[in-house]
Amino acid sequence: MASDLDRVDEHRRSAEWVAHLWRSPDAKLLKLDQQSRFTTNAGGSKLRMVKPFVEYDSQRHRLLGLLDEVPIFAVEALTEGDVHDFREVAHQLTDNERDIAATAAGMINWHRSEPHCPRCGAETRVINGGYARHCAGCDLELFPRTDPAVIVAIIDPEDRLLLGHQVNWQGNRLSVFAGFVESGESLEQAVHREMAEEVDVRLSEVNYFGSQPWPMPRSLMLGFWARAESSDISVDGEEIGFAAWFSRDELTQKLAAGEISLPTKSSIAHRLVQAWRDGELT
Repeated sequence: MASDLDRVDEHRRSAEWVAHLWRSPDAKLLKLDQQSRFTTNAGGSKLRMVKPFVEYDSQRHRLLGLLDEVPIFAVEALTEGDVHDFREVAHQLTDNERDIAATAAGMINWHRSEPHCPRCGAETRVINGGYARHCAGCDLELFPRTDPAVIVAIIDPEDRLLLGHQVNWQGNRLSVFAGFVESGESLEQAVHREMAEEVDVRLSEVNYFGSQPWPMPRSLMLGFWARAESSDISVDGEEIGFAAWFSRDELTQKLAAGEISLPTKSSIAHRLVQAWRDGELT
């Protein structure tokens, strides 16, 4: 589905044009704190944006784009009231607000972590309304990074779902399996490698499911579902501490008893599990 957030690529190179948007009477500003949590209403069901009230600063204020011709900006600043991160409240937000929150958090994270040129080490300056940085030392133009990661729902020949628990997770949370794409890999190759490494499962079928930006700090989650050749598993013990196959009834019973928990509704992991529970992964 296309996004309603127009990132105005053809105009944002003009600092004067961006500054004019900042002064627009209907412009909105989303504040984020040093942990990239954004301001919301009480409970986090809606973003809380304010009208820009200071002079435009091209090095601090990030233009996210236009939403129904309304300029949307973001800034890292002191916040007041409720703040939440993307994991906590994305499932409560509208599609447009999710686009704004994900873009703002990802952009703020990138500017905070990479103020210097990776080639010559010189300081860089923000350009393009926040969508790029320029190095005066070697004339390199830098763009926000996105780290691709695959996340996979694995189904065995008995139509059971494989769920696992990472060793560094607190509590009894289980989820489907994920890992970053390595240099030189296709997405499908990453799916096969990660599942072999984490649970020693060979896959006979791999299908694309969907994607989700995950700005913690800058991932793009690419969802797949896959068929396992057999029900044999062997966890690596280093990243995955436990894994097991679940039928739909078993999963429902253990969730109802509080024996296990699943990822938050804001995540593509939850969507993958729910799609399997609903019989949609066929």
